Amino acid sequence: MQDDGPRPGGPDASSRGPYEDTVATRCAVRREQLGLTRDEVARRAGMSVPYLSQLESLGGDFDSAALMRLAAALEMSYDELMGGPREAAPGLQPAGARPLLAQLSEDECWQRLGTHGIGRVGLAASGGAPVILPVNFLVDGRSIVYRTETGGTAAAADGDRLAFEVDHIGAHDSRGWSVLIDGTAEHVTDPGTVERLATRPGAQPWAGGKRELWVRIRPGRVTGRTIHIR
Repeated sequence: MQDDGPRPGGPDASSRGPYEDTVATRCAVRREQLGLTRDEVARRAGMSVPYLSQLESLGGDFDSAALMRLAAALEMSYDELMGGPREAAPGLQPAGARPLLAQLSEDECWQRLGTHGIGRVGLAASGGAPVILPVNFLVDGRSIVYRTETGGTAAAADGDRLAFEVDHIGAHDSRGWSVLIDGTAEHVTDPGTVERLATRPGAQPWAGGKRELWVRIRPGRVTGRTIHIR
């Protein structure tokens, strides 16, 4: 039987008592996310299974080259493997005292969006399954534009229905807001418009690459909500 090492909630994890954020547990969690056995990770990292077991257990007592190979095998950075994510996911703090959920007007929604930033676009992929992807966006008038790869997952076709969402979470004070736009995709093909958009701040995609297809989201409905503390 394969020895896949400790898994959160499994017998090995419970025998240690409360969850410990160690190299071993980070490896176990990441293996489970990727659906890999310990043997498969060892092959990816170019090391034996016993060596991998010792490396997981002792972590920093091993040379950095071996740990870097392990991080690459687990598709994570060296820093993430050794110390965990640098930024915790928002929402870990408890709700604020006496929160108030309020609706934003359409004007307030556009004000929150500003001129550019990172948002999420939701659309149907092949087979009809919905996908949600982060994109660099620009606000152009009262529309949203983003650039992507032709034929890529985020390359909505002309006339496709899609959604776009941006939010901000203030974890320290339990405040936040979100803006949701339901609209229709339209390819931007006018050379002058493409040139104008490409020179604006925020137009360069963080993911890199050419990403020559510009998609405009023509809004149908713009809604937003905010959480205040009374």
